Amino acid sequence: MEKDVIILGIESSCDDTSAAVLKNGVLLSNVTASQAVHEAYGGVVPELASRAHQQNVVPVVDQALKKAGITKEELSAVAFTRGPGLMGSLLVGVSFAKGLARSLGIPLIDVNHLQGHVLAHFIREKDGENHIPDFPFLCLLVSGGNSQIIKVKAYNEMEVLGQTIDDAAGEAIDKCSKVMGLGYPGGPVIDRLARAGNPQAFSFARPQIAGYDYSFSGLKTSFLYFLRDRLQENPDFIEQNKEDLAASLEHTIVDILMKKLRLAAKDTHIRQVAVAGGVSANNGLRNAFAEHARKYKWDIFIPKFSYTTDNAAMIAITGYFKYLDKDFCPIDLPAYSRVTV
Repeated sequence: MEKDVIILGIESSCDDTSAAVLKNGVLLSNVTASQAVHEAYGGVVPELASRAHQQNVVPVVDQALKKAGITKEELSAVAFTRGPGLMGSLLVGVSFAKGLARSLGIPLIDVNHLQGHVLAHFIREKDGENHIPDFPFLCLLVSGGNSQIIKVKAYNEMEVLGQTIDDAAGEAIDKCSKVMGLGYPGGPVIDRLARAGNPQAFSFARPQIAGYDYSFSGLKTSFLYFLRDRLQENPDFIEQNKEDLAASLEHTIVDILMKKLRLAAKDTHIRQVAVAGGVSANNGLRNAFAEHARKYKWDIFIPKFSYTTDNAAMIAITGYFKYLDKDFCPIDLPAYSRVTV
């Protein structure tokens, strides 16, 4: 009888400390500790994030193992996020993973954080419905730091067809939310307000970028100047129109994202289309995917909300695939802060 493959995944790329346990490709536990300390600063403070990871990593891993009913001695390998991300945060997870793997005498597996987001679609649950894409498929990866269209040929073969040349979609949402005085993170607030607003109420600049690349810097500037002019006329403009502003902003960003994705799907003749990353939790984007599935006969893949934000389950599934290929990493491999898929 073949031995079970049990992977511990550790994710610490930004401000969430997460650990997950996977057995033969099936998720047993996924535990995440979030950091509320950053809200007061309107963004993630790297030094505070790394300190919080140091406090959280041991209890989070301990809880993940207990929830899974697994002892650390049963682990086959430790998978960890090597990058990209905040260097201080990454170093906490990387150092812990290396120490644990060495103490147990088991392999270490490094995972690209962005690749993990894409492969979140392959996380299987014991009692869940497992709708998994076939290769090749297109994946729209949208988060606070990344906006990319990726052609996924295999779990370890991904081609970036297009990406943002400046701001990411999530970054633009957060910055516009901050300008409106709605706080950080802006994504969930904009999403909630947009449901009660008119997406056609206001129009903002749309970038004209060739190919599959994105640009959100111009939209952000357009939004800023629009608000500045309206506030001069009416100091209460934001408060009186925040639902319509949120809906119009969301509609513009989703429209920009889907236009390029439609083009990529048409040119590659691929109808299996997935979305991943933090912004994939946005209702406007999810509705747009459902609409495109009906209109263009796409087979769409939308992750569960728990797999949209940074989580260790996506690191564990990527680690599982790499384990099957015996794609391990040396103990002295360093973390990295920037890279594409």
